[in-house]
Amino acid sequence: MALGHGGHGGQGGHGGRPEAPRTTGAPRTAGRGGRGEPVAPRRLRRPRAVLVDVYDTVLRTDALRRRFVDVGRPEHEYELFLAHALRDAMGFALAGTPTEFARVLADALRSATGHTLSRDALAHIREGFTALPAFADAEPALTVLARSRVPAWAVAQGSGDLTSNALDATGLRTFLRGTVASDDLGALPPAPEAYRLACAAARVDPEATAFVSAHGYLVHGAMRAGLVGALVLRDGEGAPASIDLPHVSGTSLVTTIEALLDLPA
Repeated sequence: MALGHGGHGGQGGHGGRPEAPRTTGAPRTAGRGGRGEPVAPRRLRRPRAVLVDVYDTVLRTDALRRRFVDVGRPEHEYELFLAHALRDAMGFALAGTPTEFARVLADALRSATGHTLSRDALAHIREGFTALPAFADAEPALTVLARSRVPAWAVAQGSGDLTSNALDATGLRTFLRGTVASDDLGALPPAPEAYRLACAAARVDPEATAFVSAHGYLVHGAMRAGLVGALVLRDGEGAPASIDLPHVSGTSLVTTIEALLDLPA
């Protein structure tokens, strides 16, 4: 549901179908105060619905780097841009005045590039959000979900139209029941209310729904809202020590989805 920093170099491109070892062993129990502190045991069950985070879980935002270079700006301003956008979006949400994410992105882009770009140059970068490539494991993972008959919804910051168009460009929307966007919810993750509203929009029960993301803090928020948390750890990454341990994790989107489906019915 959130934009990330940097990107993941090991599974780039659309259309590849890499094989990764499946996670094994019993699902890990979430912590109460982060760092894996135990809570009362929860009997985990195979989810009846799945919410899949879009940006940097399914679609690669690091493709925007090239667009900064196209307009004469240094590549590293991509990270600065996303950091500003996330900071401001969460700040507005905490202030009780959630703002359309497109407006936040526009302000963050002008700030990160030193207010030097023309309208056309700014538009060139923003238009990159509708042309983001998918991770190589995205289509195989969504295919696994579709074959399992577990319905899946895409969740993302921004507008529903932007998210749908971005998924259409990669052909991935056909695997999904629908999209849920933060602008429509009027709430922003990782606030627990955002996940509950997303489940209400999809008409699914939070306790029977899993949230899948490559962002640890978003999985942490989902678990605090009562969802099953599934964390994608690409490129040998480890779960942040400050979050509750995810219920399941995997080294790719495919193995993470498979770990969810391996839970007892």
